[in-house]
Amino acid sequence: MLVASVWVEIYAPVADVMNRRIKKSYIISLCALIASLSFVMLLLTGLIPVGTYAFPCIAGVLLAVIVIEAGYPWALSVYAVVSVLSFLLVADKEAALYYTAFLGIYPVIKGLIERIRSLILQYLFKFLAFNACVITAFFVSIYILSVPKESFRLFGVYIPWVFLLIGNVFFVLYDLCLTRLITEYINKWRKKIKK
Repeated sequence: MLVASVWVEIYAPVADVMNRRIKKSYIISLCALIASLSFVMLLLTGLIPVGTYAFPCIAGVLLAVIVIEAGYPWALSVYAVVSVLSFLLVADKEAALYYTAFLGIYPVIKGLIERIRSLILQYLFKFLAFNACVITAFFVSIYILSVPKESFRLFGVYIPWVFLLIGNVFFVLYDLCLTRLITEYINKWRKKIKK
């Protein structure tokens, strides 16, 4: 009995430190893996034309895993790293803008918004976040990326308003699919990965 209590006093703090180091190593490895996968997805947009929309979406969904496993600060740091690298190295700047403006950050802020108890307020904040990000991306593309304003008119119709309206419809579908994927990860894949 005396030997067991001495062991606990001496080695328990060491075991605790080791567990914390292992957990931190796991988190760093996971973040590096997700950042690499996200960046590769964005690099592929230069090779596959349809990827301009699909790959930034997939890269953003991967950040939900970091939110679940490591927390918001780690997810934000991976988002920042991938965003900077995408603007520096990815050939398809439009895909980099989609990722940076909305698709990369939304899986992170989705968890914060869904802490609100009222479903109506949740969707209000989700739509505000989506529209703010999309409108900001529009102005960034015009004033920073130098996309000519005339390219947004088609047969006299100002296309960005039409895209914004259609985008809100697709945003609802995207949010529902993202919720489904996160639920699937938590209920099935997370247990398999932990083993």
